[in-house]
Amino acid sequence: MTSTVFASAGPHIDIRPSTLFELGPVPITNSMMLGLLGYGIVLAGLCYVAWGVGRGKRNMFISLVVWGYESLAGQVEAIIGDKKIARALAPLPISLFFIIIVNYWIGILPFVGPITVGDNVPVFRSLLADMNTTFAFAITSMVAVQIYAIKRHGFFGNLGRYLISPLKSPIMSFVGILEIIAELSRLVALSLRLFGNVFAGEVLIIMIGYMSGYLASFSILPFMAFELFIGTIQAYVFFMLTTVFIALGMEQHGHDDHGSSVTSHPTPTQLRAAPEG
Repeated sequence: MTSTVFASAGPHIDIRPSTLFELGPVPITNSMMLGLLGYGIVLAGLCYVAWGVGRGKRNMFISLVVWGYESLAGQVEAIIGDKKIARALAPLPISLFFIIIVNYWIGILPFVGPITVGDNVPVFRSLLADMNTTFAFAITSMVAVQIYAIKRHGFFGNLGRYLISPLKSPIMSFVGILEIIAELSRLVALSLRLFGNVFAGEVLIIMIGYMSGYLASFSILPFMAFELFIGTIQAYVFFMLTTVFIALGMEQHGHDDHGSSVTSHPTPTQLRAAPEG
């Protein structure tokens, strides 16, 4: 059935999600349709794991999710360096990891793309192939960076990382401007990196399926397996960069509000990951 659909339908590649219908003033797009499924799977899966752990029940799925969560939480603690802060922070990047990996994986399923309506408009499109979604994830991450930086330095202390009087220190004033540019570049990099990889994978599978004709059911399998691997890597990269950016925002430089000199040394993981922004 899949090969027949791929053979009969031409490729439909559009960088924008397509509106399927409108619910009042809200347009419902094909990426939103698949996103609802992805969010439902994540929510149901995590609730099931929480239910199983609470009752002392374990199976392969519960053990795998618990192992993944504990591993990621351990990495957050290693990067942040403070167990209390890490425990409060960990749910955000870990939740983003599970949301991204699930939506990435279901975005390469055979029914995503070939099923169309109207003028060859796909009914389903990967949520992460919608730039609105990846920007929303990136904005969430960078807002968290500022929230935790304000908690650590205070509102004006955090503002002082960016706005420094040129009369007091011309060099540090210029560095503050660079920090503002760096924050914006991290926002753009987080969103475009994820969107670019998802969209490229989606186009690759569509074109391989279309060119393979009736052999599409077999020819796209290796590429789907490869995209599963890429999805895992991209989810991990987003998780790691979100955590590292928050850790960098919480670092104290020079003198704190009480006049004491505070020097913070980033971990090796931070130093490797920070240039990614």
